[in-house]
Amino acid sequence: MTAITMEAPEAGLSADFKKFLNWTLIWLGLANIPFMAMWFVGAPPRYFEIALAGLVGLVVKRMPRIVQWMAFTGIIAYSILSFVAGLFNLGMSSLLYSMQFFAEIKPSNSIEYIAAAAVIFAILVASWFLLKRDTNFSKPLYILLGGTLIFGLAASDFAMGQSMRGHYFREAPAGANFESAVEKSGLASRADGKRHLILIMVESLGVPNDNQVIADKLFAYYENSAIQARYDVSQGTSLYYNSTTAGEFREMCGQWGDYYELLDPAQAAKLNCLPAMLATKGYATHAIHSFKGEFFKRAEWYPNIGFQKQEFWPDLQEKGAEWCGGVFAGACDRQIPKLLADSLKQADKPTFLYWLTLNAHLPVPTGLNLNADDCAKVSPELAKDFPMICRQFAIFDDIDKALVKEITASDFPEADILIVGDHMPPYFDRHNRSQFDPERVPWLYLKHKGASRPKS
Repeated sequence: MTAITMEAPEAGLSADFKKFLNWTLIWLGLANIPFMAMWFVGAPPRYFEIALAGLVGLVVKRMPRIVQWMAFTGIIAYSILSFVAGLFNLGMSSLLYSMQFFAEIKPSNSIEYIAAAAVIFAILVASWFLLKRDTNFSKPLYILLGGTLIFGLAASDFAMGQSMRGHYFREAPAGANFESAVEKSGLASRADGKRHLILIMVESLGVPNDNQVIADKLFAYYENSAIQARYDVSQGTSLYYNSTTAGEFREMCGQWGDYYELLDPAQAAKLNCLPAMLATKGYATHAIHSFKGEFFKRAEWYPNIGFQKQEFWPDLQEKGAEWCGGVFAGACDRQIPKLLADSLKQADKPTFLYWLTLNAHLPVPTGLNLNADDCAKVSPELAKDFPMICRQFAIFDDIDKALVKEITASDFPEADILIVGDHMPPYFDRHNRSQFDPERVPWLYLKHKGASRPKS
């Protein structure tokens, strides 16, 4: 007689539920965990990316492992790009266009970027091995549960970011009212040939938001008798959108836009940007930037908006400027005011001089000749509570001290000087980012009291 045996039912979780757990671990957990970890310190919202990862995971769960891994890698790549775009107030199209310049920057100079790269690499490796597990669950109940988890996680991300709404993804909406520091200060109206005009755009100079220590530091070096004896001082704030090149477009071309609209000389000419307008009034026009001219194609579009002369890091190095490191390594900003002053002292005609600073790009590292290590000398309070902001203000302080020294010297020619931020400092964490107004940048206008012509 043949013995009949019966197997006991498998104890524990069902096979289909194990597949569902595997799917959840990869497409909701691993795909989002590095970003979810920043919920409590602050980060750009990414509820769309969470939903996209979950939906893609549902579509590819029955496909070969290599297809699933490629889809997962694509989701991570998109999430990173979207995160960076939100952090730096860029549209995705602007960010993708800007990626051609990635070779010009040095993220290896930042421990933050190195750590982020290591985490992403570990996640991609882990996903390859985890995708060995079967994720192709089929019960409708689990599909419904998966959709619920996707919605719940996305809703949690939305809720966690409510306090920081308006701090990320700042693109100019259609019909947005325009304003700029050039417009508010009346700088252009002083172009009568009797004085030089100087526009200085300071990287990541933001408006303090309910932080008196930062407010007291902002423009503090211009509150002295030497400045007040020579200049009428006024200040204010201006609306901004997007990143640095959009700030340059804002101040020099008098509308919202970005640099790729200026690469066509004919299109740029129609805008009659400030340098071109001043050139028609007999001004020499001169642009200085402490980084490379290839970055964001400034060497191409600066002439298109009317700059007759331009100097970048290699030119400044030849004039004696030292190298300062960071993610964007170039000339030390603290040494540019002297070069700026020397240029104006040698000018044989009224000049419009534009300077875009560099060293305060975030994150500001220690070392690398930035003179930002001992930032307690700048502010003990900031050094204790906001060390990165403190290091950034060490950069600003060096710029301000050097500039005040030059523009109050007895032989500095008559000039009006407008100083303005390009955008708020794009800190990724809520602790630092919330110290600044998410919508506005500060400006300071030094209007010369004299009436003599610039010295030749």
